Amino acid sequence: MAFGDLALRRFSVRKYSERPVEQGKLDQVLEAARIAPTAKNLQPWRVHVLRSPEALAAFDELTTMRFGAPVVLVFTYSEDEDWKNPLEEGIHSGQQDASIAATHAMLQATELGLGTCWCNYLPNARVAALLGLPKSEHVVLTLDVGYPAAEAHPAHLHGKRKPLEELVDYR
Repeated sequence: MAFGDLALRRFSVRKYSERPVEQGKLDQVLEAARIAPTAKNLQPWRVHVLRSPEALAAFDELTTMRFGAPVVLVFTYSEDEDWKNPLEEGIHSGQQDASIAATHAMLQATELGLGTCWCNYLPNARVAALLGLPKSEHVVLTLDVGYPAAEAHPAHLHGKRKPLEELVDYR
């Protein structure tokens, strides 16, 4: 599938079928994340796979953003491992690196016929506590993964995009 077609096909799935995600497909999604670029190739991100009934139930206690997905990928980064910009204090790569890995995973899932929903609306510190993360590891986002329910469809704003002229500036 051409990249443009893949990008257009992807939408945030907010209702999943009960069909489980095959381990082989999940492995491909995780491999796509693994090969994503990171600053200085430091690879400070991690992904925590929630798929047991117990883990998913505990996650559901914290947020409503699972939408019945059988798998939730929690992307994190370690502040001990991410790249720090020596030219400006406080600028580092961890969130960006985790987001790039998650984007690769999201697009690979779409190519495999799986749906995803990228979620930032969650209590990050409570998710970190649920996972037992060290203080230096920070939750960035979750990515629901599963087969879309038959009635799943893009949200009403999905296709609404600003014109390129509003987003791009040539100098």
